[in-house]
Amino acid sequence: MSSLAARMYGVIRHPRVTFTAILQAPSWAPVLLATTTIAFLCGMGFLRTEVGRQALVDQWERTAIAFGQPVDDASYARMEETAANGSFSVLYAAATALANGPALVIAISGLLFFVLNRRGADRGNERGADPGNHRGADPSGPRYLHLLTVVSYAGVILALRQVIATPVDYVRESIASPTTLVQFFTMLDESSPLARFLGVIDLFVVWWIVVLAIGVSVLYQRPTRRLALAFTGAYVALALLAALAMAVSGGTA
Repeated sequence: MSSLAARMYGVIRHPRVTFTAILQAPSWAPVLLATTTIAFLCGMGFLRTEVGRQALVDQWERTAIAFGQPVDDASYARMEETAANGSFSVLYAAATALANGPALVIAISGLLFFVLNRRGADRGNERGADPGNHRGADPSGPRYLHLLTVVSYAGVILALRQVIATPVDYVRESIASPTTLVQFFTMLDESSPLARFLGVIDLFVVWWIVVLAIGVSVLYQRPTRRLALAFTGAYVALALLAALAMAVSGGTA
Protein backbone atom coordinates (compact mmCIF):
# COMPACT_ATOMS: atom_id res chain seq x y z
CA MET A 1 0.00 0.00 0.00
CA SER A 2 2.88 2.34 -0.74
CA SER A 3 1.19 4.44 -3.41
CA LEU A 4 -2.00 6.48 -3.38
CA ALA A 5 -3.32 4.61 -6.41
CA ALA A 6 -2.77 1.26 -4.68
CA ARG A 7 -4.61 2.44 -1.59
CA MET A 8 -7.51 3.77 -3.64
CA TYR A 9 -7.73 0.48 -5.51
CA GLY A 10 -7.51 -1.39 -2.21
CA VAL A 11 -10.53 0.49 -0.84
CA ILE A 12 -12.53 -0.89 -3.76
CA ARG A 13 -11.26 -4.48 -3.65
CA HIS A 14 -10.17 -5.13 -0.04
CA PRO A 15 -11.46 -2.31 2.16
CA ARG A 16 -10.82 -3.86 5.58
CA VAL A 17 -7.20 -4.78 4.87
CA THR A 18 -6.65 -1.42 3.19
CA PHE A 19 -8.12 0.62 6.03
CA THR A 20 -6.02 -1.33 8.53
CA ALA A 21 -2.88 -0.38 6.61
CA ILE A 22 -3.93 3.23 5.97
CA LEU A 23 -4.69 3.93 9.61
CA GLN A 24 -1.14 3.04 10.58
CA ALA A 25 -0.13 6.39 9.09
CA PRO A 26 -3.35 8.36 8.47
CA SER A 27 -3.34 10.90 5.65
CA TRP A 28 -6.48 12.36 4.13
CA ALA A 29 -5.49 15.32 1.92
CA PRO A 30 -3.99 13.45 -1.10
CA VAL A 31 -6.94 11.12 -1.59
CA LEU A 32 -9.49 13.89 -1.05
CA LEU A 33 -7.70 16.04 -3.62
CA ALA A 34 -7.63 13.12 -6.07
CA THR A 35 -11.33 12.23 -5.73
CA THR A 36 -12.41 15.87 -5.87
CA THR A 37 -10.33 16.41 -9.02
CA ILE A 38 -11.87 13.32 -10.64
CA ALA A 39 -15.38 14.55 -9.85
CA PHE A 40 -14.58 18.03 -11.17
CA LEU A 41 -13.09 16.78 -14.44
CA CYS A 42 -15.99 14.41 -15.08
CA GLY A 43 -18.57 17.09 -14.32
CA MET A 44 -16.86 19.78 -16.38
CA GLY A 45 -16.27 17.43 -19.32
CA PHE A 46 -19.94 16.46 -19.39
CA LEU A 47 -21.22 20.03 -19.10
CA ARG A 48 -18.92 21.18 -21.90
CA THR A 49 -20.98 19.12 -24.33
CA GLU A 50 -24.33 20.14 -25.81
CA VAL A 51 -25.83 16.94 -24.42
CA GLY A 52 -24.59 17.79 -20.92
CA ARG A 53 -25.92 21.34 -20.99
CA GLN A 54 -29.34 20.22 -22.17
CA ALA A 55 -29.38 17.44 -19.56
CA LEU A 56 -28.64 20.00 -16.84
CA VAL A 57 -31.50 22.24 -17.99
CA ASP A 58 -33.88 19.28 -18.08
CA GLN A 59 -32.77 18.29 -14.58
CA TRP A 60 -33.42 21.80 -13.29
CA GLU A 61 -36.87 21.73 -14.85
CA ARG A 62 -37.75 18.33 -13.36
CA THR A 63 -36.50 19.36 -9.93
CA ALA A 64 -38.51 22.59 -9.99
CA ILE A 65 -41.68 20.80 -11.06
CA ALA A 66 -41.13 18.02 -8.51
CA PHE A 67 -41.17 20.65 -5.77
CA GLY A 68 -44.28 22.32 -7.14
CA GLN A 69 -42.58 25.20 -8.96
CA PRO A 70 -44.00 25.74 -12.47
CA VAL A 71 -41.53 26.41 -15.29
CA ASP A 72 -42.81 28.64 -18.09
CA ASP A 73 -41.14 29.35 -21.43
CA ALA A 74 -39.31 32.41 -20.10
CA SER A 75 -37.93 30.49 -17.11
CA TYR A 76 -36.82 27.62 -19.35
CA ALA A 77 -35.08 30.06 -21.71
CA ARG A 78 -33.20 31.59 -18.77
CA MET A 79 -32.10 28.12 -17.70
CA GLU A 80 -30.80 27.42 -21.20
CA GLU A 81 -28.95 30.72 -21.30
CA THR A 82 -27.33 30.03 -17.94
CA ALA A 83 -26.26 26.51 -18.90
CA ALA A 84 -24.82 27.75 -22.20
CA ASN A 85 -22.45 30.11 -20.38
CA GLY A 86 -18.98 28.57 -20.68
CA SER A 87 -17.71 29.86 -17.33
CA PHE A 88 -20.85 28.63 -15.60
CA SER A 89 -20.08 25.00 -16.47
CA VAL A 90 -16.69 25.33 -14.77
CA LEU A 91 -18.18 26.98 -11.68
CA TYR A 92 -21.02 24.48 -11.49
CA ALA A 93 -18.68 21.50 -11.83
CA ALA A 94 -16.34 22.97 -9.20
CA ALA A 95 -19.17 23.71 -6.76
CA THR A 96 -20.63 20.23 -7.21
CA ALA A 97 -17.24 18.56 -6.74
CA LEU A 98 -16.50 20.60 -3.61
CA ALA A 99 -19.94 19.94 -2.14
CA ASN A 100 -19.72 16.19 -2.74
CA GLY A 101 -16.04 16.06 -1.78
CA PRO A 102 -14.46 18.24 0.93
CA ALA A 103 -17.73 19.65 2.30
CA LEU A 104 -19.32 16.20 2.59
CA VAL A 105 -16.18 14.62 4.06
CA ILE A 106 -15.73 17.32 6.71
CA ALA A 107 -19.40 17.27 7.68
CA ILE A 108 -19.65 13.49 7.99
CA SER A 109 -16.30 13.21 9.77
CA GLY A 110 -17.34 15.83 12.30
CA LEU A 111 -20.74 14.23 12.91
CA LEU A 112 -19.32 10.72 13.30
CA PHE A 113 -16.50 11.93 15.53
CA PHE A 114 -18.96 13.69 17.83
CA VAL A 115 -21.40 10.76 17.99
CA LEU A 116 -18.89 7.91 18.28
CA ASN A 117 -16.57 9.59 20.76
CA ARG A 118 -19.45 10.84 22.87
CA ARG A 119 -20.80 7.32 23.10
CA GLY A 120 -17.34 6.07 23.95
CA ALA A 121 -17.08 8.61 26.75
CA ASP A 122 -20.52 7.67 28.06
CA ARG A 123 -19.60 4.00 28.11
CA GLY A 124 -16.40 4.81 29.93
CA ASN A 125 -18.30 6.74 32.58
CA GLU A 126 -20.75 3.87 33.01
CA ARG A 127 -18.00 1.43 33.95
CA GLY A 128 -17.86 2.56 37.54
CA ALA A 129 -15.46 5.48 37.66
CA ASP A 130 -15.56 7.34 40.98
CA PRO A 131 -16.34 11.12 41.03
CA GLY A 132 -12.67 12.03 41.24
CA ASN A 133 -11.65 9.79 38.36
CA HIS A 134 -11.95 11.52 34.97
CA ARG A 135 -11.76 8.48 32.74
CA GLY A 136 -14.07 9.58 30.01
CA ALA A 137 -12.93 9.19 26.44
CA ASP A 138 -9.66 7.39 26.01
CA PRO A 139 -7.06 10.02 25.13
CA SER A 140 -5.17 7.38 23.14
CA GLY A 141 -8.28 6.48 21.15
CA PRO A 142 -9.13 7.52 17.59
CA ARG A 143 -8.54 11.16 16.76
CA TYR A 144 -10.39 13.30 14.25
CA LEU A 145 -7.49 12.84 11.83
CA HIS A 146 -8.09 9.09 11.77
CA LEU A 147 -11.80 9.48 11.09
CA LEU A 148 -11.16 12.14 8.46
CA THR A 149 -8.84 9.68 6.72
CA VAL A 150 -11.46 6.93 6.77
CA VAL A 151 -14.20 9.16 5.32
CA SER A 152 -11.84 10.59 2.70
CA TYR A 153 -10.82 7.16 1.45
CA ALA A 154 -14.42 5.93 1.46
CA GLY A 155 -15.06 8.74 -1.03
CA VAL A 156 -13.17 6.69 -3.62
CA ILE A 157 -16.44 4.81 -4.18
CA LEU A 158 -18.29 8.03 -4.98
CA ALA A 159 -15.52 9.08 -7.37
CA LEU A 160 -15.81 5.71 -9.10
CA ARG A 161 -19.55 6.32 -9.47
CA GLN A 162 -18.79 9.62 -11.20
CA VAL A 163 -16.37 7.96 -13.63
CA ILE A 164 -18.90 5.27 -14.53
CA ALA A 165 -21.95 7.55 -14.62
CA THR A 166 -20.49 10.26 -16.87
CA PRO A 167 -20.34 8.26 -20.15
CA VAL A 168 -23.64 6.56 -19.28
CA ASP A 169 -25.27 9.95 -18.70
CA TYR A 170 -23.98 11.15 -22.06
CA VAL A 171 -25.54 8.18 -23.85
CA ARG A 172 -28.78 8.58 -21.89
CA GLU A 173 -28.70 12.37 -22.38
CA SER A 174 -29.51 12.80 -18.71
CA ILE A 175 -27.68 14.12 -15.68
CA ALA A 176 -29.74 12.00 -13.28
CA SER A 177 -27.78 9.19 -11.64
CA PRO A 178 -28.04 5.96 -13.67
CA THR A 179 -27.42 3.84 -10.58
CA THR A 180 -30.53 4.62 -8.54
CA LEU A 181 -33.07 1.91 -7.77
CA VAL A 182 -35.77 3.62 -9.81
CA GLN A 183 -33.86 2.59 -12.97
CA PHE A 184 -35.04 -0.97 -12.30
CA PHE A 185 -38.70 0.08 -11.98
CA THR A 186 -39.33 2.00 -15.18
CA MET A 187 -42.99 1.03 -15.06
CA LEU A 188 -43.56 3.39 -12.12
CA ASP A 189 -45.03 6.85 -12.58
CA GLU A 190 -42.21 9.39 -12.13
CA SER A 191 -44.42 11.56 -9.93
CA SER A 192 -45.38 8.73 -7.55
CA PRO A 193 -43.94 8.83 -4.00
CA LEU A 194 -42.41 5.37 -4.48
CA ALA A 195 -40.61 6.40 -7.67
CA ARG A 196 -39.28 9.54 -5.99
CA PHE A 197 -38.06 7.50 -3.04
CA LEU A 198 -36.36 4.92 -5.26
CA GLY A 199 -34.86 7.77 -7.27
CA VAL A 200 -32.94 8.89 -4.19
CA ILE A 201 -31.58 5.45 -3.25
CA ASP A 202 -28.32 5.08 -5.19
CA LEU A 203 -26.55 1.71 -5.29
CA PHE A 204 -23.13 3.36 -5.25
CA VAL A 205 -24.09 5.36 -2.18
CA VAL A 206 -25.12 2.12 -0.47
CA TRP A 207 -21.73 0.66 -1.43
CA TRP A 208 -20.05 3.80 -0.07
CA ILE A 209 -21.98 3.40 3.20
CA VAL A 210 -20.79 -0.20 3.56
CA VAL A 211 -17.17 0.79 2.89
CA LEU A 212 -17.48 3.67 5.34
CA ALA A 213 -18.89 1.30 7.95
CA ILE A 214 -15.94 -1.06 7.41
CA GLY A 215 -13.46 1.78 7.90
CA VAL A 216 -15.17 3.02 11.05
CA SER A 217 -15.34 -0.58 12.29
CA VAL A 218 -11.59 -0.96 11.87
CA LEU A 219 -10.95 2.37 13.58
CA TYR A 220 -13.31 1.95 16.55
CA GLN A 221 -13.26 -1.86 16.79
CA ARG A 222 -17.03 -2.10 16.52
CA PRO A 223 -19.21 -4.59 14.60
CA THR A 224 -19.36 -3.70 10.92
CA ARG A 225 -22.91 -5.00 10.44
CA ARG A 226 -24.29 -2.82 13.22
CA LEU A 227 -22.59 0.27 11.85
CA ALA A 228 -23.68 -0.47 8.28
CA LEU A 229 -27.29 -0.93 9.35
CA ALA A 230 -27.22 2.31 11.34
CA PHE A 231 -25.70 4.30 8.45
CA THR A 232 -28.07 2.74 5.91
CA GLY A 233 -31.04 3.47 8.15
CA ALA A 234 -30.06 7.14 8.29
CA TYR A 235 -29.71 7.21 4.49
CA VAL A 236 -33.12 5.63 3.96
CA ALA A 237 -34.66 8.08 6.42
CA LEU A 238 -33.21 11.02 4.48
CA ALA A 239 -34.54 9.52 1.23
CA LEU A 240 -38.00 9.23 2.76
CA LEU A 241 -37.86 12.84 3.91
CA ALA A 242 -36.86 13.97 0.41
CA ALA A 243 -39.70 12.02 -1.18
CA LEU A 244 -42.12 13.37 1.41
CA ALA A 245 -40.96 16.94 0.79
CA MET A 246 -41.62 16.58 -2.94
CA ALA A 247 -45.02 15.03 -2.29
CA VAL A 248 -46.05 17.75 0.14
CA SER A 249 -44.86 20.48 -2.23
CA GLY A 250 -47.43 19.35 -4.76
CA GLY A 251 -45.11 18.56 -7.67
CA THR A 252 -46.55 16.56 -10.55
CA ALA A 253 -43.43 15.33 -12.30
